[in-house]
Amino acid sequence: MKSRKPKIIAVIPARYESTRLPGKVLKNICGKPMIQHVYERVSNTKLIQQVIIATDDKRILRIAQKFGAEAEMSPKDCKSGTDRIAWIVKKMSDIREDDIIINVQGDEPLVAPQAIEKLAKTISKDSDIYMASLMTKISDINELMDPNIVKVVVDKDNFALYFSRSPIPFSRDNWKNLKTKPVLDKTDIFYKHLGMYAYRKHFLLKYSQMPQTRLEEIEKLEQLRVLEHGYRIKMAETEFDSMSIDTPTDLEKVLSLLL
Repeated sequence: MKSRKPKIIAVIPARYESTRLPGKVLKNICGKPMIQHVYERVSNTKLIQQVIIATDDKRILRIAQKFGAEAEMSPKDCKSGTDRIAWIVKKMSDIREDDIIINVQGDEPLVAPQAIEKLAKTISKDSDIYMASLMTKISDINELMDPNIVKVVVDKDNFALYFSRSPIPFSRDNWKNLKTKPVLDKTDIFYKHLGMYAYRKHFLLKYSQMPQTRLEEIEKLEQLRVLEHGYRIKMAETEFDSMSIDTPTDLEKVLSLLL
């Protein structure tokens, strides 16, 4: 009898509260709420067999159900999107330990289905990969120096070595004097981390129970918890960038791209 292939499920965490842009996932973008744009793009991704919106707010739940999405309520006290997803997944009796969960942020209406597919393929091809994420090359010095853009360095097999808000790796020969604005050298390769993750179910549940770690708290980057506890994150390179909407200015940029 053939062994069952792992099921691939995408869960979109969508909370209402946001310090800089409250209710952002319900903001109107070209006649649709932001969360609907994300849901439709994820649903159009090959390999994804089920898409669930995980929310803590009944307004989001009602709107999601109105446009035909499968949506579930989760507790408001979930500390992160990972915790919200783990809470939902833990209740699903039809998901096996080696099934794959894709975490797609609810505030990225330009997310590319091709990027999600690349992530799904990366974790699917090796049962020893418990967690994977995406990265794309940085070609703009302003992005490299921006602390809101997370950078990642990888080993020769594309496993993450470190994530940081600082420009890493530091180009010692080219950036001798940081009093002047650095210039990107064509020989240097820098990667932006895209905040999309894939997990095996068993690892997702373990991850959600791991205590916070020192570097995670310093950088305010949850994925560092995985590295600090001795686990690995496989990184897949994609040419498709994405953009999370955190401020009214971000929303205007997205609107300008879609109109």
